[in-house]
Amino acid sequence: MHADPATGAGDGRVSLAPIALFVYNRPAHTRRTLEHLARCAGFSASRLVVFCDGPKSSGDTDAVHAARRVVHELAAAAEIVEATANRGLAASIIGGVGRLVGESGRVIVVEDDLIVHPAFLEFLNAGLDRFADAERVMQVSGHLVPVPSFANRRDALFLPFTTTWGWATWERAWQHFNPDVSGSVVLDRDGAMRRRFNLDESYDYAFMMALQRAGAIDAWGPRWYWSVFACNGLVLFPPQSLVQNAGMDGSGTNGWISRLFHASEVSPAAGAVVPELPASVAVNPVDLAAVCQAVARQSGGPLRHLLDAMRRLRYRSVLSSKSAGS
Repeated sequence: MHADPATGAGDGRVSLAPIALFVYNRPAHTRRTLEHLARCAGFSASRLVVFCDGPKSSGDTDAVHAARRVVHELAAAAEIVEATANRGLAASIIGGVGRLVGESGRVIVVEDDLIVHPAFLEFLNAGLDRFADAERVMQVSGHLVPVPSFANRRDALFLPFTTTWGWATWERAWQHFNPDVSGSVVLDRDGAMRRRFNLDESYDYAFMMALQRAGAIDAWGPRWYWSVFACNGLVLFPPQSLVQNAGMDGSGTNGWISRLFHASEVSPAAGAVVPELPASVAVNPVDLAAVCQAVARQSGGPLRHLLDAMRRLRYRSVLSSKSAGS
């Protein structure tokens, strides 16, 4: 499973980015993720680095070790990094991505609860190659919410937001990662910017930034989105999702953050082929409007409104506590 990435220089081949897989304490999920990755074109020739986080407590030890046994069984030739202490998902991903883009200039990121389509790696690697020098393109995503008008679409598209369910980036983009989300307070006072950040108010991403600044959550996804947004960056998406999140079953340590920050899971399109890459780097307003409507549908409903209200109450209590202690 481990090989030096192909250069693809001058012969029409696509370069193979290293794959960073992040694993914790879910052996069944880990097995399924590795089995589906192995079905992807180019996987056997790709460098695989598996980052295994350490247990939070003695109660997690058995499950952590069980997940690691699956990694050693299915990815014995990979580089396996086993942490002795618990770093948490955010620190693990930030550190792992930073290391691999520093070594290879690019990276594909997968977590242990994702089921990927066989075209997943081929699409991400093609996008990484085609737009390697396009400064405004900062990520290639394998996941997209289901958009009815895209059902028969073949060509990929650019959108002005990030996702975290199976993605890739370059060192030139990751150098703009802003872990302290400095400057994001502008979202609280600039209504037009906040509306754009919230995808025309289809989802309250700005509230996630407020939670992050207040220390109520420690999530890397909202911080990466702000980093890309602040650079006026774009993300390449497939027209139909090539990734399904199978971790929305309560087994994930940060499942509540994923449910809040992301739309609900979708299954990879069974008949999907590798999407065609766009000729130019630009957002089609019609495409963006369709995606915003899809995000609003996925995140709407009475339960979502209740969760939003609960989040806001929690944030206000955090701010009140901070004010009282200052």
